[in-house]
Amino acid sequence: MLTFSRTAALINQMVQDQVIPGASYALIDGAEWHTNQVGVAQIKPTIKPLWPDAMYDLASVTKVVGTTTVAMQLMQNGQLEIDRPVHDYLLALQSTTITVRNLMTHTSGLSGYIPNRNALSADALLAAIQQLPISERNRNHRVVYTDLGLIIMGQVIERILGAAIQPIITERVLQPLGLAHTSFQPQLAQTVPTTYSMKTGLLRGIVHDPKARVLGEHCGSAGLFASVTDLVRFSQLMLGQIDVPAVLSQATIASLYQDWTPNQHLRRSFGWNLWHRSNETLPVIFHTGYTGTLLMLDRQRQRGLVFLSNRVHPVANNSVFLPARRRLIAAWLADTVTN
Repeated sequence: MLTFSRTAALINQMVQDQVIPGASYALIDGAEWHTNQVGVAQIKPTIKPLWPDAMYDLASVTKVVGTTTVAMQLMQNGQLEIDRPVHDYLLALQSTTITVRNLMTHTSGLSGYIPNRNALSADALLAAIQQLPISERNRNHRVVYTDLGLIIMGQVIERILGAAIQPIITERVLQPLGLAHTSFQPQLAQTVPTTYSMKTGLLRGIVHDPKARVLGEHCGSAGLFASVTDLVRFSQLMLGQIDVPAVLSQATIASLYQDWTPNQHLRRSFGWNLWHRSNETLPVIFHTGYTGTLLMLDRQRQRGLVFLSNRVHPVANNSVFLPARRRLIAAWLADTVTN
């Protein structure tokens, strides 16, 4: 087992510098893996310790654990075509040119602002998203990361399978993998809190993302809560270390480690971001979450990082986290090469 000394030291430093209250993380090296907790679960209104199976709000990591995985199932089964217009599946979508590939690689050109977004009903918000304009100038040519694409992808999946996206993810991903500590509806006592204020109190066991709160079970961009050990098992699947054909075939998983943007030069896979290293065959796939979560997987070296924190606690305005996360990514990449 590698030491990952830079990574561990940097996570400890993030807690010491009060960048985050605490973190649960796992370091994967081939068949071996190690988990650890540092810091605390919360500091407001009282200090509470962390525990081994603490479940964190994954925020946008939901996109790759859930919605992307189900979309890949449908692609491998022939129920979803990569370059087919999304309008063929979702007639309510205003655009007739956006493709499934565009949604999954953030190259759709979707843009626009929805007034009073957080005050709308789920149906009204979905209808507003479907009517957003697109930039044909950007479509196919530019990656613009947005929640909108995976929300619409969730709607496409709902049309194909005839159920809400979150129960679909539970049935087709979480249950076959045996992820007992991953849920869209966790028990409050199992979760690490996010924000706190005197006015609204402690947000715990309820998704932090306001769009996800509005959309409920129809949100494919956020909403999952998970423990670090459950994400280790998911990572083992994505690294090809375990075989769960009911979720994805090994060939489909392997296909995620490449650029799927229309011109194959924009460094995005389906759902996942890509980190290319010079003179290496496969890129690292990774995804971040607004609440302070990070998943990085190196299939070539069979190594991974699961990092779960609640950087939005007690308040979401945390300007020091993003630079610290960039340093964490750099530290882990360095550890995987030099250890």
